[in-house]
Amino acid sequence: MTAITSLESIHKKGIFGDHQKKNESELLQISEVKGLTIVQFVQYKKTKVESKSIKIDGLYLPMEKSLVSINKDTRILWNGPRNWLIISTKEDIIKQINKDYNNKDFAITDISHSRAVIQIKGSSAREVLKKGCPLNFNSFEKNFCAGSIFHGITILIDCIDNNPDTFNLFVLRSFGESFYHHVTDSALEFGYLGI
Repeated sequence: MTAITSLESIHKKGIFGDHQKKNESELLQISEVKGLTIVQFVQYKKTKVESKSIKIDGLYLPMEKSLVSINKDTRILWNGPRNWLIISTKEDIIKQINKDYNNKDFAITDISHSRAVIQIKGSSAREVLKKGCPLNFNSFEKNFCAGSIFHGITILIDCIDNNPDTFNLFVLRSFGESFYHHVTDSALEFGYLGI
C-alpha cells in the first residue's frame, strides 16, 4: 500500500511568479518533503527518568526551547517542556524508540501521516515567511525551530540551513492544501521553482 500525501495532487512542478530575467539558481525552491517518520515523544511528569540522559538515534534530547539535535538521518526538535518531535528518514525509528522507552514514562505517538511538510529554500525564503508569520526571522539560525502561525494556520518551522536559507514547514494534514496555497502565493513576488 502506498501512502498518499495531502499535497499529492496540489503541489505543482515548474517555474511560477516573477521569474523573468532571473537565473533559475536565484529563484526560491518550494517542494513537498516526503518519506519522513514523525514521532511525538512526551515525557510524563511523574517519571523518574532524567530527560538529559535520554538518547534517541545517538542524539540527546534538546533541553532548551527552540533547539534542534541532528545527525544525518534524524532531527529532534524541542516542542515544549518534556515534549519533542523526532523527524527521521529511518522507517524503523519508532520501533527502536518503543523498544528503548516504555509507555509508563513516555507517550510515543507516530504522527507521520497527520502532517504535511513543505520545504522552502532560497535567499528570499525569510521574506516569504515574514508575509504571514509574526516571528522575527532575522534571529532564526540553522537548527532552530519554533511553533507559530502562518495566515492563521498553526505551523512548526524548522530551520535546516542558512546557506541558502532552508526551512521545513510542518502543518496538520487537513490544512496542507490551504497552507501550500498561502506559501506559494506569498512566493510569487520573488519567483519560485516548484520541485
